[in-house]
Amino acid sequence: MNVVERFLNYVKFDTQSDELTNLTPSTPGQMIFAQALEKELQAMGLKDISLDENGYLMATLPGNIDKKVPTVGFIAHLDTSPDMSGRHVNPRIVEKYDGGDVILNEEDGVVLSPMQFPEMKDYVGQSLIVTDGRTLLGADDKAGVAEIITAMDYLLKHPEIKHGDIRVAFNPDEEIGLGAHKFDVERFAADWAYTMDGGAIGELEFENFNAASAKVVFKGRNVHPGYAKHKMINSIRIANQFSIMLPRWETPEHTENYEGFYHLVGFEGTVEESKLTYIIRDHDMDRFERRKKELEHLVRKVNHEYPGCATIEIKDQYYNMREKIEPVMYIIDIAKQAMLNADVTPKVQPIRGGTDGAQLSFKGLPCPNIFAGGLNFHGRYEFVPVQSMEKATDVIVEICKLVAERG
Repeated sequence: MNVVERFLNYVKFDTQSDELTNLTPSTPGQMIFAQALEKELQAMGLKDISLDENGYLMATLPGNIDKKVPTVGFIAHLDTSPDMSGRHVNPRIVEKYDGGDVILNEEDGVVLSPMQFPEMKDYVGQSLIVTDGRTLLGADDKAGVAEIITAMDYLLKHPEIKHGDIRVAFNPDEEIGLGAHKFDVERFAADWAYTMDGGAIGELEFENFNAASAKVVFKGRNVHPGYAKHKMINSIRIANQFSIMLPRWETPEHTENYEGFYHLVGFEGTVEESKLTYIIRDHDMDRFERRKKELEHLVRKVNHEYPGCATIEIKDQYYNMREKIEPVMYIIDIAKQAMLNADVTPKVQPIRGGTDGAQLSFKGLPCPNIFAGGLNFHGRYEFVPVQSMEKATDVIVEICKLVAERG
């Protein structure tokens, strides 16, 4: 199978993760997918194949070179986002995209248009794999899975290409931030790795946000509104007051590049009790810490006016991998050169989000992120250019060659 055939097969598996189950993997479909991949890797002839009870699948393509060279790894995740259904995905290929609107679902009036998604113009003349407008596609990260396995298959069929040991891994629950939590770095036994989980062609990322979550709870007091003067404390109104105390322009819809933000992702409220849920993001650790302190400061201000009303709980989620990558920047140089060898222009940029690679880097496995090719992740407008997946596969092969050559 080529990379497209694999991808179209993989998106048939319903692998949405679910943060509410407290299981690993969080949904049974991920284990079903992992078991199918395990059989495929066995049929291909990979070695040291293991699938543990938590849905972490690992395997080795043994080296075919006499000298000792580093072991490089490639990683992709099994799950798709909980943001939209990944069940009964019905993809189709738009051949030789002409630059205009693509009707995804005429019945539902769903149109993929360059008016809303101008990046589509970058792929005129290419073949695009799109959804039917009723589910996400799953290129995040089944494109990455397909690219890694296709690259291993290619190397198996071309023994004239010299390489060292190559480790591959496919893990559950990346989309709910748990992909690296039970990843056994020691068992994986690679010197470094790359997650194939980026977006558009050429992306190469070794910086990501520092991330935390915050839950702010406001206690109120409910009294009959006709007799509430000087008695009622309306927690909804206080929560709203708190939310507008944060900087208006430091939100996702007003920031880009290295700019951090506060993002209100949830609101629950009655007069008696309200809860605001935030995520806090910044690439710079000092600014990240100041953002957390600002939330705590605002809670104190609320409690000065309404004693004992507000409480806050802040939890760090992950950190910027840059500090772990900078001492081994040669792994970035190798990825850049591999892209150039594959006629891909490297686009080094920060991740405005997180990645399993960030957590793995702090667990001792330096792990930058390489493009998988998809765009508009997590929704019905997701698409992936065929040529981008093919180039990502080529980049994997080129990395393996370069590691063997450099030793």
